[in-house]
Amino acid sequence: YFGTSILTGSDSFQEVVVRIERPTYNKPFLGGFRNVSTGVEFHNAGSQTKPKKQPDKGIQLFCKETQTVVERNKLQQTRNTTSTQMTKIGLYVSNVTDKLLSPGKYFTAEEYHKRRLEAVIVLQKYFRRWHAINLVQNLKEQRRLRLAWEAQEELREKREKEEKLWREYERKLNPKTKEDFELLYHDLELWMQEETERINRTLTGAERKAALCALLEEETQLIACIGMHKLDANVENQQKAILHLLGKCAQPRKWKAFDGKVTEMNTQNSLRGKELLEIYHSLSTKDIPKDERISVLLTLRGTVKEHECKLTQEIVALIDREVDLMSRDVKECNLEGLRKRICTLFVQYIKIPEFNPGVAGFLKVPQDPLKLYKNVYFCHSCESYLPSTEFPIPANSRTIGRCRSCYQLDNEARQREAYLKYRLMLENLRKSEVDYQDDSKIVFLVQLPDLQYLIENIWNCQSALSACSDLYDLVMVRWDKHYEWSPWNTILLTKEEADAHLKLCNLQKTYEAPFISRIEQKHIRAKNYFDQIPAMSSFLHRSNNQANANSYK
Repeated sequence: YFGTSILTGSDSFQEVVVRIERPTYNKPFLGGFRNVSTGVEFHNAGSQTKPKKQPDKGIQLFCKETQTVVERNKLQQTRNTTSTQMTKIGLYVSNVTDKLLSPGKYFTAEEYHKRRLEAVIVLQKYFRRWHAINLVQNLKEQRRLRLAWEAQEELREKREKEEKLWREYERKLNPKTKEDFELLYHDLELWMQEETERINRTLTGAERKAALCALLEEETQLIACIGMHKLDANVENQQKAILHLLGKCAQPRKWKAFDGKVTEMNTQNSLRGKELLEIYHSLSTKDIPKDERISVLLTLRGTVKEHECKLTQEIVALIDREVDLMSRDVKECNLEGLRKRICTLFVQYIKIPEFNPGVAGFLKVPQDPLKLYKNVYFCHSCESYLPSTEFPIPANSRTIGRCRSCYQLDNEARQREAYLKYRLMLENLRKSEVDYQDDSKIVFLVQLPDLQYLIENIWNCQSALSACSDLYDLVMVRWDKHYEWSPWNTILLTKEEADAHLKLCNLQKTYEAPFISRIEQKHIRAKNYFDQIPAMSSFLHRSNNQANANSYK
């Protein structure tokens, strides 16, 4: 606000208060003038006055530009001026090269669209025919590939079964391990049952008793033959174990660098192990020349003379005896016992950490006597004190029973069952659970007798889908792959069925209700059996709570 005086009459002025409003928009410039002498600019009154707002008539108005079409006229002229000359009086134009044009048949828009539709239908027919031919060819190719794959899979399965049978035959023909002898005794028991049943069915009276006696004598001979094979296998396995132990002692230290390269370092212990390994190899080699044998014995004598004890003195005495006998040209067959004794004493020498420091970490018996009192139990069958690892303790066991050797001896004498199939199944199950990497624990609590009970009594040794009873082809997998394996979350299937089962996302939509009910009944039986085990009860209650939460959701 500011005040100013205006002329109201010839000689009178009036004070007027002028209010200045700052415009909220940029007013257009409507002209004005500038004083040349002072340089002051004066604008027209219209540029200083706020425009009068027009009253709202309630009608939506548009500007002229949106209502008017912008038009533009442009003249076009051909580049060359042409003309047509016609025949007239005084002028003749030849019509030899002229063409007679006549109008064709007129068709309406409806006829035009009809022709277009017929053309489109023809194109569709040809396209569909081409598409059908390609689809059939693709289906034929897929069928051919499928049949070829099925034939290849059938050949592969047949080859695997033949290889498996050949491996079993080879294992029975040349048994080396405990599992091989289990298979032998199992086959012997099956043969005895078949022969006994045949004798009881066909013979009676004295003939039956005589046949049973002959069968018993034959069984005794077979058991003796198996025992001879077992002695030979024990000798060979003992030799392999000694070489394996010496190989461990002779291995250098290894570690992987940041670039992935493996670095090896030989220590004093590994060099000492290599030296003893070479001496043992030379000492246990048969049919070598006399000079080389004497050189090996002198090397062994110098090695053991580094430590003075009763064992080394005995080895040196035996070496001197063998050298003396070889100088007298004694036959090698008469020296075989002496050489075995030298090898046995040298193995004892190798297993002493004072003479071979690298062997200290591989001995089963600890050097500290106080450690023997920990985790040592008494076997009431063989009356021996053994570590806890020598006792197969089932999950439902509450006391320490017999050791593994007593169980094996009792099985060979009475039941003669082969646990190889169950052992392989348990190993495959544990490997598959480790691959999930979800901290599975229950599968490592389940022992071999528990898995055998689960397969034989609950799943009846057959697949839940195809009823296949070949245990070599059966595997145990998770029923619901989102939760860890347990006896109440498992299913017994073949390998192909297991691969297809683990790819399923929704079990309720894939399997029928009666099948799911039958599987759940087996899970309830497994829960009732494993609920008696204290180690399993906590996992069982946790799974029940989880199932209740899922059903509530």
